[in-house]
Amino acid sequence: MSKEVKIGKSDVIATKIGLGTNKVGGHNLFKNLDDKDGYAVVRAALNSGITLLDTAYMYGLGRSEEIIGEVLKEYDRSKVIIATKASQDPAQDNKKNNNAPSFLKQAVEDALKRLQTDYIDIFYIHFPDEETPKDEAVAALADLKKEGKIKAIGVSNFSLEQVKEANKNGDVDIVEDNYSLVHRAAEKDLLPYLKENKISFVPYFPLASGLLTGKYSAVDGEKFEQFSSEQFKKIIANMSRVKGIAAKYDATAAQVILAWYVANPDMSVVIPGARKPEQVLSNAKALNLELTKDEYDEIDTAFKEF
Repeated sequence: MSKEVKIGKSDVIATKIGLGTNKVGGHNLFKNLDDKDGYAVVRAALNSGITLLDTAYMYGLGRSEEIIGEVLKEYDRSKVIIATKASQDPAQDNKKNNNAPSFLKQAVEDALKRLQTDYIDIFYIHFPDEETPKDEAVAALADLKKEGKIKAIGVSNFSLEQVKEANKNGDVDIVEDNYSLVHRAAEKDLLPYLKENKISFVPYFPLASGLLTGKYSAVDGEKFEQFSSEQFKKIIANMSRVKGIAAKYDATAAQVILAWYVANPDMSVVIPGARKPEQVLSNAKALNLELTKDEYDEIDTAFKEF
């Protein structure tokens, strides 16, 4: 199975496991982050063969991009895939999203400066706004693609209708949205549309905020209020089956779950986050873990109702 994937209709090629960097410089999102760890996490990813770094203006209001830009100088830029996102408008205290063409073009220029590079591999509109026609927003990014400032166009947190509007001219390469084994709504309508239109898909929260790492037990239900107590018990029971598969490979439950995404043809890149370099190295090992068809199907079926 190939460990690399082509992003949409672009010429961007990435590893199937990337690094989500909201814990790299994302001081506005997480307590007690240390930038020293942030630098180490990015280096650990690139040193372990992960090529895609997924960041955003909103992660530390540019701080995550700055850290990545610093580390990038130590590596061959052509071998690193940088994905970043913008929509939160600093002129409105970052409380409102803005998809206006002029805003997006400026956001790309600002991100290029923070990243200290002259192109961004994947640029996403992070959240939709209520005003801008989505095809006009994407047309602005298509201009930047022609100029070579971005290589692939993405949208994130868009409804299916918004994705269709954004893709009116066939310019969308990739969609990033909430998806995991316990949050599978995208399978109904979104994923079939993306497949039909050769648009890549990146799930965020692939480990469901730690729930799919196997570190929780039946008594932790109150931490995950979105699930009924019956559902939560079922997830914990399913995770013990995942741990059984993991034991065969001398792997962790999280590595097996990540290997499931890597093997899933509907998933392009999976981007688990990490606070410490050890977590990155552990996640990267999932690239070399190949589940049998029976194991893949067992996991898929166990979580099917979600």
